Amino acid sequence: LNLPVRLINDADQQALGIVSGKGFEIVVTVGTGFGTALVYDGELLPHLELAHLPITKNKDYDSYIGTDALEEVGDKKWNERLQRIIQIYKTVFNYDTLYIGGGNSKHIDFELDHNIKLVTNRDGIKGGAKLWQVAEKYHVYTIYPKNNN
Repeated sequence: LNLPVRLINDADQQALGIVSGKGFEIVVTVGTGFGTALVYDGELLPHLELAHLPITKNKDYDSYIGTDALEEVGDKKWNERLQRIIQIYKTVFNYDTLYIGGGNSKHIDFELDHNIKLVTNRDGIKGGAKLWQVAEKYHVYTIYPKNNN
């Protein structure tokens, strides 16, 4: 097609489709692994791979809450783990709103606080459309086709 392409982390893309633009908002995705996007007043912050931080002596967030963990420990224990992560994020980040999406969010079986919202993959699609409206910086890249003249 000879057109430019924009690349972004999947959690950041979902964030573009859902955040309100008010205060400090966090988007987490629970699926194969654990994705995160941090947003302040509607601006994506530089992407941090929080999933690679340790949460236990032997596990990072990806291995603690990803699909492999869900299959290994089952729904009940997985939900307890997610509640632990939410409590950690609440304490460390003091977010205004936390959004939870990703393929495994359908397994959540506990009541969420008033400032925690479940989101869908459709929100990621909306974020993809908005991707062309944000400035290229930090972690938003545009790749242009090579001129073959």
